[in-house]
Amino acid sequence: MKLVKIIPIIAVLLVGVLSSCDSENGFSETVVANLTKETTAKHLDADQSKSSELKDVHLGVAGSFVILSKSGVTDVYKSDVTGDVGTSPITGAALLLKCNEVTGTIYTVDAAGPIDCRITDATRLTTAVGDMQTAYTDAAGRPNPDFINLGAGNIGGKILTPGLYKWTSNLLIPTDITISGNSTDVWIFQVAGTLDMSSAVRITLAGGALSKNIFWQTAGAVTLGTTSHFEGNILGKTGINLKTGASINGRMLAQTAVTLQMNTVVLPSH
Repeated sequence: MKLVKIIPIIAVLLVGVLSSCDSENGFSETVVANLTKETTAKHLDADQSKSSELKDVHLGVAGSFVILSKSGVTDVYKSDVTGDVGTSPITGAALLLKCNEVTGTIYTVDAAGPIDCRITDATRLTTAVGDMQTAYTDAAGRPNPDFINLGAGNIGGKILTPGLYKWTSNLLIPTDITISGNSTDVWIFQVAGTLDMSSAVRITLAGGALSKNIFWQTAGAVTLGTTSHFEGNILGKTGINLKTGASINGRMLAQTAVTLQMNTVVLPSH
């Protein structure tokens, strides 16, 4: 009699256990899906947080110059330069831009240079050059890059998101690239070798990215090809060379010489 009463109870319990198993399996799948979404979101948040932690490079007084050079500025007439230009410690005679090529102030360390428009201010130039070199050291010394040797040194066609990039040799831009991010994002590109941009190639900004927040620290010479267009601040250990008709929205801060050939150079407005 007791056995008869127990059997239905066992049956009910078995049904409950089986139903529970199915339910648990379904619940587990849901949990896995939710955990996957949550983990992905956390990774994205971490990446965004990491890029937002990257601080820009402080340029000091050098930031007021669109072209600053220690060894002179050569020019094939007529270039169109918007912003202040200066050379130091070399004599102003090595600054070959003419007054009607510059919308801004031309600073020299002595009375040589474009006589009709140059201002002699050796103290300001000495400070600016010192700040330029400090900025270069800062940019070159940033640790823990987000990207190392991207594209094996060839970044043609790529979209570059905010972050710290490092190349241990030369960098080539043979085709158009896009720098994409918002107005507060920062890009620092550390280049141990030369930086070469091919003719007619363009850098395009997207998503609100600003040229003033882009820093190209280069140990070797920088060459921008004929009719190319560049964005960002170049912190050059050696020469910065613009071929015929090339343009740049940014700064050229060179620890040797800058060469111009009928170029358009514009200091970032914001």
